[in-house]
Amino acid sequence: MKAITAAEARKNLHKLIDEILVANQPIIISGKRKNAVLISEGDWRSIQETIYLSSIHNMRESIVKGLETPIIKCDDKLTF
Repeated sequence: MKAITAAEARKNLHKLIDEILVANQPIIISGKRKNAVLISEGDWRSIQETIYLSSIHNMRESIVKGLETPIIKCDDKLTF
């Protein structure tokens, strides 16, 4: 993962945005006190969705159970 200073990020922000969209890799921005991470909007939305799904009671177990179910045993009609 690429790391740059906050001053470099400020100077090259538009270029960095293009870079994370093309490379699909986050960039660490080193600050004086702490660091931050620059990621694409799509990656941020994925992280938010993962956090949301993880917060739903028994969601993980339901997903694992679904992944273990053979396709032939899956219903071919949606009920929702």
